[in-house]
Amino acid sequence: MNKAVKYLKDCKTFYLATDDEGQPRVRPFGAVTEFNGKVYICTNNTKKCFKQMMNNPKVEITAVNGGTWLRICGEVCVDSDPEARKAVLEDNPSLKNMYSLDDGIFEVLYLKDAIATFYSFTSEPEIISL
Repeated sequence: MNKAVKYLKDCKTFYLATDDEGQPRVRPFGAVTEFNGKVYICTNNTKKCFKQMMNNPKVEITAVNGGTWLRICGEVCVDSDPEARKAVLEDNPSLKNMYSLDDGIFEVLYLKDAIATFYSFTSEPEIISL
């Protein structure tokens, strides 16, 4: 598991920022998966969040754990591959209460050209490509 995915899983809750016609929107997320070397998140395609990401796929994710924090910048891409959907559901069992593979609303998105930066008060930032 890559370091960024592990960090997000350890935090349990992380925050996704999108653009809503020039107004930033931030909301909590909790499901993240690494599949085929890519970082995946998921949402419901009827939510404003999904529509915002389709209008502007540039997003940022941030999470805090003790005296460290992570910021990920990148673009989201929808992945309609059933295997990606299955991987996200299997890796995040609580999602099965809300979604199923073929419910018509469950969307999985991977981060493209993403950069993760790990910060702390005691060391220089660490940057990795995802």
